[in-house]
Amino acid sequence: MPEPVTPVSFPSAFLWGAATSAYQIEGAAREDGRTPSIWDTFSHTPGRTAGGDTGDVAVDHYHRYREDVALMARLGLNAYRFSISWPRVQPTGRGPAVQVGLDFYRRLVDELLAAGIKPAVTLYHWDLPQELEDAGGWPERDTAHRFAEYAQIVGEALGDRVEQWITLNEPWCSAFLGYASGVHAPGRTEPVASLRAAHHLNLAHGLATSALRSVLPGHASIALSLNSSVVRTVSQDPADLAAGRQIDDLANGVFHGPTLHGAYPGTLFESTASLTDWSYVRDGDLRAIHQPLDALGLNYYTPTLVSASGSDAAGHRADGHGASDHSPWPGADGVTFHQTPGERTEMGWTVDPTGLHELIMRYSREAPDLALYVTENGAAYDDKPDPDGRVHDPERVAYLHGHLSAVHRAVADGADVRGYYLWSLMDNFEWGYGYEKRFGAVYVDYATLERTPKSSALWYGQAARSGSLPPAGTP
Repeated sequence: MPEPVTPVSFPSAFLWGAATSAYQIEGAAREDGRTPSIWDTFSHTPGRTAGGDTGDVAVDHYHRYREDVALMARLGLNAYRFSISWPRVQPTGRGPAVQVGLDFYRRLVDELLAAGIKPAVTLYHWDLPQELEDAGGWPERDTAHRFAEYAQIVGEALGDRVEQWITLNEPWCSAFLGYASGVHAPGRTEPVASLRAAHHLNLAHGLATSALRSVLPGHASIALSLNSSVVRTVSQDPADLAAGRQIDDLANGVFHGPTLHGAYPGTLFESTASLTDWSYVRDGDLRAIHQPLDALGLNYYTPTLVSASGSDAAGHRADGHGASDHSPWPGADGVTFHQTPGERTEMGWTVDPTGLHELIMRYSREAPDLALYVTENGAAYDDKPDPDGRVHDPERVAYLHGHLSAVHRAVADGADVRGYYLWSLMDNFEWGYGYEKRFGAVYVDYATLERTPKSSALWYGQAARSGSLPPAGTP
């Protein structure tokens, strides 16, 4: 007789959430005073997005938010992470708020609270007001100060109802995909500007944290969400290990160094010395950045495998991006990227839950006093409705089971992980990929905007309601 399977159960206070971002779901791009963000401009530029897709309508969450909150409640979620559209609240990035823009988020928060769903607000998920980009964008110091003013506006408006706050989502993408490789808005390919942007994003986080502290109640939680890379090397050869350290600095240390420890890695300065002298790091900046946090958000999708250029340890070269004129890795000219082995998602990303466990345990050591949340984790698959209208996505169910099991192992190993936010609640505008890639647990028919929970949504809802993982083969 087989041994009974021990349920994989989570702490009773664990948050089971889903995540979205404003530009990817809201639509209503020109309503109620909203002005263009860098993503409006980028997506309307020919050749920038697949099929010329834009977020003008997206999935119309701006008008359908009550339906979407009701759907979350039916699934059994108890948390929802969403972002504020900066140009909806402060169209020029300066000056007073447009109250009708804030009113949308007030209504959304009220709807969530009435449904028993805890709101988690992300202040910046990549939609910089275009007017601030026209003035230089994140490479300019003034943008950090504008962000702090915006953070205070939103904190004053929602702080009586929202406890969980995240300043920035994935500043690595904002800095290096936006200003180095140019595959994200604003589409610039300027390596030095990308390093300046990274510093000013760090400064923006620190200044915004201070601004939020000045207006939020003492029990509020302030966090930062990083898409920290799990960097692995093809061998233990010293040259490969040096390449791994170089990428770890550019992927991780450039952000967690100053925010968690008050200093940039010295090796980061060394590897980028041919590009910049970092003179834009002024006296007092590191003190301003290194603000006490309550939590840290970790976004994870796939590990990164590297070697020194010329190394033959892996026997093959990367089929992804490598260092080039339009690399997202400024200064990493001696590094080769390799495809990690294993099953891949529609994004071409390897499915590897061990990386999530590794990431959580790293930051459990790196920041032992901070609560940890998995603020993004998910996968894109080629989801299609069956003839009966149902959407079966067993690959995503298996993905979620594997990664949530990795979270559970980390909790058992002593990590203070308090919640998991599935990326994403529903199919939406996937940045440069337009509407070609579906990350949602809820299927969206883009012609009718009808929402249909996939098998993964039903499975995840069952986990949320019970606090433990159902077998991967259900429902």
